[in-house]
Amino acid sequence: MDESISSRIDRTGAVPAHGVTMREAFRVWLRVALLSFGGPAGQIAVMHRILVEEQRWISETRFLHALNYCMLLPGPEAQQLATYVGWLMHRTPGGIMAGGLFVVPGIVAIMALSYVYAAWGNVPFVTALFFGLKAAVLAIVLEAVVRIGKRALKNNAMVAISALAFIGIFFLGVPFPLIIGTAALVGFGGGWRKLPAFSIGGGHGSAATDTFTDSRLGEETPEHARPDLARTLRVAAVWLAIWLVPVFVIVTAPGLDHVFSQIATFFSKMAMVTFGGAYAVLAYVAQEAVQHYGWLKPGEMLDGLGMAETTPGPLIMVLQFVGFMAAFREASGLPPMLAGTLGGLLATWVTFAPCFLWIFVGAPFVEALRGNHLLNAALSAITAAVVGVILNLAVWFAIHSLFHEVRPWRAAIIAFDAPVLSSIDPAALVLSLGAGVALFAFRVGMVPVLAGACAAGLALHLAGIVS
Repeated sequence: MDESISSRIDRTGAVPAHGVTMREAFRVWLRVALLSFGGPAGQIAVMHRILVEEQRWISETRFLHALNYCMLLPGPEAQQLATYVGWLMHRTPGGIMAGGLFVVPGIVAIMALSYVYAAWGNVPFVTALFFGLKAAVLAIVLEAVVRIGKRALKNNAMVAISALAFIGIFFLGVPFPLIIGTAALVGFGGGWRKLPAFSIGGGHGSAATDTFTDSRLGEETPEHARPDLARTLRVAAVWLAIWLVPVFVIVTAPGLDHVFSQIATFFSKMAMVTFGGAYAVLAYVAQEAVQHYGWLKPGEMLDGLGMAETTPGPLIMVLQFVGFMAAFREASGLPPMLAGTLGGLLATWVTFAPCFLWIFVGAPFVEALRGNHLLNAALSAITAAVVGVILNLAVWFAIHSLFHEVRPWRAAIIAFDAPVLSSIDPAALVLSLGAGVALFAFRVGMVPVLAGACAAGLALHLAGIVS
């Protein structure tokens, strides 16, 4: 079937040239969504197994190309990868279906858990469960540092970029976007000069050792995936309106100081700077939510991350929990649960609406840049910097979950929160070490580790060790 016939078939809504119907695609994407546990690495592995190995929708090469460039975008790379593949297969409706289904189970699960947390979070039984959960989350974040570090830090240059990123964000307070932007420029420069250290691949690497080249989509670029300036401008206008019109209405109606306005503007900014996925930006979100806005206490951010770790969908869904608790505690005349629901949904909307914008506007140009070594070099440097940023998140979580007291430490341009060593919580330390041993030494899965940590927290409560 030639390209013109294929294009006409796609536009009329009949079966596309690759033979995958929208009904079949819906079933596949729903399956992907319901199995998307384990953070971005686990979610990407699920998609690779289903889309590349089982369904043979796209080739290994095309899958990894899409993944590598989603890593360059702000936002959750796994959800954007689903949107990208859905768009490749079935144009914009396919991208909306794939990306939307990917987050729906998480939205429902996080909302339900937020209700439980808001209503009974201070009940000793629930507190004990979350005590164990926080200890396990700390070990999981450390495991993410090691996992991504093994892939990204292939030479001394990448190690140096990672170390400088950690020093910059933890000790010097350098803004996260500046760190990512600088790393991208360094990588681009290294690629331009063709330095060997910047000739390595980026992203998450291959999800399998076999190379799958036979695919239903093929390697040709579909007509709708070719750059077209007029189409790009139309798509950008539509998705900018979908994202920003609700934000404008919310900000102008109740005013800038209203909690809904703060949620809309803060998480809209997050949507533009969340390079490197949830782990990379959560330290900044946690610090702002706790220190600047006062929406959460330090330990509560760990509770929210634990919820996101144990439910399907992107880890960035923790932002829905943050938005829920922010509006729940500043209900402004609304019933607290209703305010929390609206706040959580608002945070989710402004977090994920831009993801569709980035894909639908940028993907045609990304398709045209397949194999560009300069962008791959920039991606390698960004991934290395992200390792340092995630390490910062692990340290920040450790300080606030293992110690009861922290004190600000300042000297010249260096500033950070130092733990009071005498305030260490032995029970939290033991649980974190146990979760770490299970993850690193025995290769226990994330969900069993989280379940075991929750059970251990409950057992400590029943034994009178944890109140």
